[in-house]
Amino acid sequence: MTSQDATIQAIYRYPVKGLSGETMDRAELAVQQTIAGDRIYAIENGPSGFDPAKPAYAPKYKFLELMRNARLAELRTAFDLATHTLSIRSENREAARGDLRTAAGCVAIERFFGEFCADELRGPPRILHAPGHTFSDVAKKVVSIINLASVAALENAAGVPVHPLRFRGNLYVADWPAWHEFELLGREIAVGPSARLKIVKRIVRCAATEVDPDTGIRDLPVPRTIMDTYGHADCGVYAEVIEGGPVAVGDAISSSDQSGFVFD
Repeated sequence: MTSQDATIQAIYRYPVKGLSGETMDRAELAVQQTIAGDRIYAIENGPSGFDPAKPAYAPKYKFLELMRNARLAELRTAFDLATHTLSIRSENREAARGDLRTAAGCVAIERFFGEFCADELRGPPRILHAPGHTFSDVAKKVVSIINLASVAALENAAGVPVHPLRFRGNLYVADWPAWHEFELLGREIAVGPSARLKIVKRIVRCAATEVDPDTGIRDLPVPRTIMDTYGHADCGVYAEVIEGGPVAVGDAISSSDQSGFVFD
């Protein structure tokens, strides 16, 4: 039995934590993995203790990220997954480019952030990466899902436009009722022709969502607005991939009525 069929309206990944998202027409989901190429690099803000030989989850405050470094949203970045080359545009010009697999490429990017974020650094910025590791906001490898109707409801509550990309999700879903995603905790959803995901956690929103993704201006108190209106600070959910497969924009999503385990 299924309920509330919906569709994928957009797919995004964020190759470097805190920097621009990349829209995708399709993606391949693998069991207990993130979307390929999502948050595979981070920029250390002062010594973090990260060991690429033994990579482990670390809280986001150890990296450059929008919660504390709003001006990152002023940048327009592009990442080539085939060559691991990151390019950064600032003030309508290319300000830096580097192959993050090479020492020279990392130095070029680190030098840029050393200057761009000089007054926000706790130490020299350093590119972090480890094969198979992702710099997610949670320890488990998950896919984040944003219900566009919930964003529209928040927009009505705020009385001003709310850009869905403030929430930096992977799958943006249309045709669910507002906040229906919270009713799916512990349940499975079928996505596209063969993938299945289990909804495991609501996403608690932080000050990163206060930043306009186009201007880099901290202009809207999103967590406070959600709290004042709904009594919580959540928008979106995390899902764990339990059966892999391709997904694409326009694919259907069906939610099962089966309940299950929810992790904290």
